[in-house]
Amino acid sequence: MTVTRTRIDEHIAVITVDAPPVNALPVAGWFELADAVRAAGADLGVHAVVLRAEGRGFNAGVDIKEIQATSGYEALVGANRGCHAAFGAVYDCAVPVIAAVHGHCLGGGIGLVGNADVVVASEDATFGVPEVERGALGAATHLARLVPPHLMRTLYFTARTVTAAELQGFGSVYRVVPASELDEAAWDVARSIAAKDTRVIRAAKEALNGIDPQDVHRSYRFEQGFTFELNLLGAADDARQSFLDEKGS
Repeated sequence: MTVTRTRIDEHIAVITVDAPPVNALPVAGWFELADAVRAAGADLGVHAVVLRAEGRGFNAGVDIKEIQATSGYEALVGANRGCHAAFGAVYDCAVPVIAAVHGHCLGGGIGLVGNADVVVASEDATFGVPEVERGALGAATHLARLVPPHLMRTLYFTARTVTAAELQGFGSVYRVVPASELDEAAWDVARSIAAKDTRVIRAAKEALNGIDPQDVHRSYRFEQGFTFELNLLGAADDARQSFLDEKGS
């Protein structure tokens, strides 16, 4: 299983992604993650959700190998729709989602974290969107929820990353802890939320989404249109293959 759902305490659901070697998810994995998050929020016994990962990092985005190995655009469209579903599931989850981030958080990982309600991170966590180097666009919608506008543009155009400590300075990461303490830091936030009246918390989540200045669903789909254009032009395929060749894949 790429995605598993467990419980800690009585009212906290823990969703864990484990897709070695770097948690780059295939099309099915994104939909699996979306289903797990939606199911957790629909369970009235769940008061908070923790989203975490095993392995070397939190998330490395889409599985480029899968896209390159598939003729036509089926895998690309699948990845686009899968990411949209997973990011949307986190945002629309009826209860708060706490993202526990370690190691790399890239591309699709930013989509998940940017739509989460609370972010805690380990000291080794780094965040970025390398899309321009892969011939794609996306997750600027979500990166913009983590950093100020000009820094978002700089990170997007340069494909560089920022540390958890830097994001904590902007207030988008709530806590930065040693890697060995990451899960407990996430549990701590989740327990604080879960102890509240879930009727109030669920109403608060819906209310906060309702006053967001940006419609994250529409904004991200707008970005995805440019990704598809780049694929039609051949730029994306060239960039993905170059990346795989450099990695020796």
